[in-house]
Amino acid sequence: MKRVMIIGGSGSGKSTLAVRLGEITGLPVIHIDPMYWKPGWVQRDAAETLALVLEAAVREAWVFEGNNSSSFSKRLARADTLIFLDLSTPLRTWRVLKRSLKFYGQTRPDLAEGCPERFDWAFTKWVIGYRKRGRPAALALVKAAPDHIETIHLRTPRQVKAYLASVARRKD
Repeated sequence: MKRVMIIGGSGSGKSTLAVRLGEITGLPVIHIDPMYWKPGWVQRDAAETLALVLEAAVREAWVFEGNNSSSFSKRLARADTLIFLDLSTPLRTWRVLKRSLKFYGQTRPDLAEGCPERFDWAFTKWVIGYRKRGRPAALALVKAAPDHIETIHLRTPRQVKAYLASVARRKD
């Protein structure tokens, strides 16, 4: 395990899993959101985001979390492990709402500087719509992953916890 790509809907725990894997393995963690957003929640141009993603993906080792489906194939080409966090919509929505309250007005560690957490109904609708909109692309990526890439499809917090425990055991 040298380059781990983590995908999943908002609130699935991508950032948390990436940080934990980084702690266990010593791999550097890369969050995609700062490549997507500029301060003040200004969205970067798609070409600029892709350039930042590609610049990060060529590094020797990483845990790279985030969606941005337009860069899926580029990151997967460098990955040796693909993790899809496929948690339920109610759980993800609850986590996003809880996160919004916890970090309200502050910039989370996995976001671009100057992007304070906020509550946004449009984003909440987007989170709820992931199963129809984003999940099919994630499932297609998992299905199309080359055989040399370890693919892990986690559907519950219990499975995530067990996976982390298994990685920790391998490191010992």
